[in-house]
Amino acid sequence: MSTEVSPTANGQSVQTQGTKPGAPEKISRESVTVIATLLVATFVVILNETIMNVALQRLMVELQVDAPTVQWLSTGFMLTMAVVIPTTGFILQSLSTRAVFMLAMGLFAGGTAMAAVAPGFELLLLARIVQAGGTAIMLPLLMTTILTLVPLAKRGAVMGNVSIAISVAPAMGPTVSGLILEHFTWRFMFVFVLPVALAALAIGAKYLTNIGEVEKTKLDFPSVLLTVPAFGGLVYGLSQIGGGHGGQAGPGAGAIAALVIGVVSLAVFVLRQVRLQKAEAPLLDLRAFNFRMFTVSVLLMVVAMMALFGGVILLPLYLQEIRGLGSLETGLALLPGGLAMGLLGPVIGRLFDKVGPLPLTITGSILMVAALWQFSMLDDGTSVAWIVTLHVGLSFGLALLFTPAFTTGLNPLPPHLYSHGSAIMSTTQQVAGAAGTALLVSIFAVVSATSGLVAGMSAAFLTATVIALAAVVLSAMMRKTEGTGPGHAAH
Repeated sequence: MSTEVSPTANGQSVQTQGTKPGAPEKISRESVTVIATLLVATFVVILNETIMNVALQRLMVELQVDAPTVQWLSTGFMLTMAVVIPTTGFILQSLSTRAVFMLAMGLFAGGTAMAAVAPGFELLLLARIVQAGGTAIMLPLLMTTILTLVPLAKRGAVMGNVSIAISVAPAMGPTVSGLILEHFTWRFMFVFVLPVALAALAIGAKYLTNIGEVEKTKLDFPSVLLTVPAFGGLVYGLSQIGGGHGGQAGPGAGAIAALVIGVVSLAVFVLRQVRLQKAEAPLLDLRAFNFRMFTVSVLLMVVAMMALFGGVILLPLYLQEIRGLGSLETGLALLPGGLAMGLLGPVIGRLFDKVGPLPLTITGSILMVAALWQFSMLDDGTSVAWIVTLHVGLSFGLALLFTPAFTTGLNPLPPHLYSHGSAIMSTTQQVAGAAGTALLVSIFAVVSATSGLVAGMSAAFLTATVIALAAVVLSAMMRKTEGTGPGHAAH
């Protein structure tokens, strides 16, 4: 079995995955340092993604802007993520690991500092866009690094740790911001994050080593330009349908126009990527979809993300509008589920390495369907303890889906598709999250307008339950995958 050695910034080298047949596959100390640094950085940037949601009401008053305007602090962040993520396959292949990390964390830390001192709404929005540019690069960088450094037999356990960043961080965001807003001004949401971001940047600058090889790839500018209307149009249109246009029950003309432009642009983008594959220069290499388990895993992630984001948006609405809980109480009620999802991640990762994806994904999808169905039966007298229990159950189900889906999907890809596979997964997560939010919030708004809030909530969760049934079918199709690139150990 071949060994790949890559030069580091300090003249050292990192062994990527070379192991002799029959030898125990171990992750080197340098590799652990690299992955741990990226994991902490990813946790911080994803925590920041949801930290603003609870603060929007406060910001409307203090910055003297209306609801549709302040919503752009979230919408602008999502749009930037949607446009930047498809380009990360190219970025990761063209720049060294250190350079990509310094770019991502530099943008994030710079945006955080700008936000902390922003005198008004316009500069705060710009700061959020700069932050989002860094956030978009971090998760594909982490995933690609794990694929390059970690032997196949250990990937489940390491990917399980990634779920801490992906699920605990968003769950903690509202709780952290609720606690901060209880005692400080909104600026402290950024003041508290900045030292952690700067520390991650400093640690990365000192210890992060380069992995893999930098390739000279040509950037296709028409493809980059197409990402703006394609992914930006889709996410913007979906976010506007999902309640971002002043609380109307139906979609506005602008949202529908954005969706149409998004769908047409996406079709043109896909056709261009397919044509560029012959010249080996696509911005986003769609040949990853030639691997069946990658395609099944991406579809499973889409369904799971729609359910997750629906829950993240709908449950706070239920707790605040129907049950009358404050923002801090709502954040604390949802925290156990988020913590459960993240803390179970490493355990599920180790289980995955032993038993493969099928038993985990089947159990997880059934749990997800059961929890969402129970949520559809909530009324204005359901105990908060039962809601917390159901949310923990939903989180457990999602944890059983995320790690196997990530690992099973990315395992069979050859090394030259690692960065593109990671970028495709991250892009579809963003679009699926926006789609899930738009669909469920729209159903909630339409039914609530005629039949009351409880009926609206019930209809939205019932829709989420039906969508989740697709996950049961996809879960049954999951199979253990073997690596195809150099340094992979076959199962």
